[in-house]
Amino acid sequence: MIAVIGESLVDLVAEDTSGGYRAVPGGSPANVALTLARLEQPVRLLARLGSDGFGQRIRGHLHQNGVDLSWAVPAAEPTSLVVATLDDSGQATYQCYLGGTADWQWTADELPDLTGTGLTALHTGSLALALPPGAAILEDLFDREKRRDARTLSIDLNLRPTIVQDRDGEQRRVERQVHTAHIVKASEEDLDWLYPDRTIDQVMAEWRAAGVACAVVTRGAAGSCLLAPDGRLYQQSARQGDVVDTVGAGDAFTGGLLAALADFGALGDQPDARLAAVTPSQWRQGLDQASTVAALTCARRGADPPTLADAVAVLTTGPA
Repeated sequence: MIAVIGESLVDLVAEDTSGGYRAVPGGSPANVALTLARLEQPVRLLARLGSDGFGQRIRGHLHQNGVDLSWAVPAAEPTSLVVATLDDSGQATYQCYLGGTADWQWTADELPDLTGTGLTALHTGSLALALPPGAAILEDLFDREKRRDARTLSIDLNLRPTIVQDRDGEQRRVERQVHTAHIVKASEEDLDWLYPDRTIDQVMAEWRAAGVACAVVTRGAAGSCLLAPDGRLYQQSARQGDVVDTVGAGDAFTGGLLAALADFGALGDQPDARLAAVTPSQWRQGLDQASTVAALTCARRGADPPTLADAVAVLTTGPA
């Protein structure tokens, strides 16, 4: 089983460019968990879920889609809210209402003991690793888990410069946290803002030198690239298709890649050795699956990833 920890909030997603919105459960970690569940991977979400109407809607949505919520924490605080506005091309921008909300109030005693749970991987990212006070709790968890070497640890940067605007501080945070992960994923937009003076290749090489086994960068319509444990660089073109909006596309990519690695037996104890054993054809297959899952999500409104059957139907038509 894969566990995901982090925010589970409500996106108010624009229906179109005329100003209408609808409430959709979202949040980057929750979207990754939803993607994994729809791809028929056993997945458990560690989230702080409010008892308000939005929180109840999130809980029902995730449960109905097969996400295990047995480690979710009932929270007294209200649910976080993000407004996603679309431009004419369907590209989303976000305005967030996060002050005093449930997702960031983690305490150490709210986290389960992961020893002996059989988890093969633990994933987090986005604002859960950036906003106090909870970010420090999760960072400590990953630091402990990295030393145990009992499961694969995955982080998606998914930066939000409109919320956390201190670039120097974010550089220090990211450089600290990538040391705790075996897989690190970022978008080209993340890296353009975080390191405006460095190329993608330079950043991925620095992550490898810091001990990251697998570095992945998504580049929107330009596709994605992955630096494997043996230093080989893989390039994947974007799967073509209609774009309704880009909400949740990066999270769907992450879920698609983790699902593929789970199928290859590449997640679990001795993570570096498992990832080093992934073959070139498997890396290409994993990137193709991730790209396809992301493209199918872009063809739907909001963070609405495909089912396994949906993805397989496209994948069997050939490479992107």
